[in-house]
Amino acid sequence: MNSPFQTIALIGKHKNPEIVVPLLSLAQYLTDHNFVVLFDHLTASYAPIKEYPALTLEEIGLQADLAVVMGGDGTMLNIARMLASYDVPLIGINQGRLGFLTDLSTDTMLETLSAMLDGQYVTERRMLLYAEVNRYKTNMFSSLAFNDVVLYRGISSGMIEFEVRINNEYVYTLRSDGLIVATPTGSTAYALSSGGPILHPSLDLIALVPVCPHTLSNRPIVVGPDASIEIIMQCSTDVRIQCDSHSSFDLEQTDKIIVRRFPKTVRFLHSINHSYYRMLREKLGWSEFP
Repeated sequence: MNSPFQTIALIGKHKNPEIVVPLLSLAQYLTDHNFVVLFDHLTASYAPIKEYPALTLEEIGLQADLAVVMGGDGTMLNIARMLASYDVPLIGINQGRLGFLTDLSTDTMLETLSAMLDGQYVTERRMLLYAEVNRYKTNMFSSLAFNDVVLYRGISSGMIEFEVRINNEYVYTLRSDGLIVATPTGSTAYALSSGGPILHPSLDLIALVPVCPHTLSNRPIVVGPDASIEIIMQCSTDVRIQCDSHSSFDLEQTDKIIVRRFPKTVRFLHSINHSYYRMLREKLGWSEFP
């Protein structure tokens, strides 16, 4: 096999015993074909794989030519954020529910991966967001988001109120249950359930989707990749910001949230016959009759 990759890292969904057998099968297949196999140390902690080196994600980022992620979209979101700065290409094998980001099947993974490792693949780059919270000119919180940055109210029953500015220009003051700032990847997640548009992942665009706005004319808008989005809290009782459902921060009145495109991208590899539109039909049940 004349592959552009030599060292391949295998990463599995944390503490999921169902992936152990297919993961070990994949590791053996790669070893038999003279690839160097590395394992994520958290995956190695619950799988009997002592014959393979177990590394941190930072070490994988420095050493691996490719990372194969077995799990659901949540697993891929976490790994993509961690490896984005290293530009390690990712292949996803679905062991979750929908699988928007993990498009290979465990049933056919060896056959499909064989062709991909031989150079028969397509490359896709996807954008991330960088969010920070400033309080009295002090940075209180920062995080990357591959799906979305979400402003939302907690258990309180009242709406939250905030001002939105784009590139220092006032856009609106919104009373709602929240606001979703989504990448094209995140446009098929929470933003979609809130009435936002589906953005093709090849686009570098940012969607702003209000959650249950008080004024029904407040509709989703889409802005360019170089937009700097500022959200200034005006009424912030029990309000939080959350990035990809993995990190959150409690907000106070006058806090300023700034969301921008992160300068690095995530690189996905897909099989040569991958179709985004076919994936949408299958995952969202389009063309099905009642």
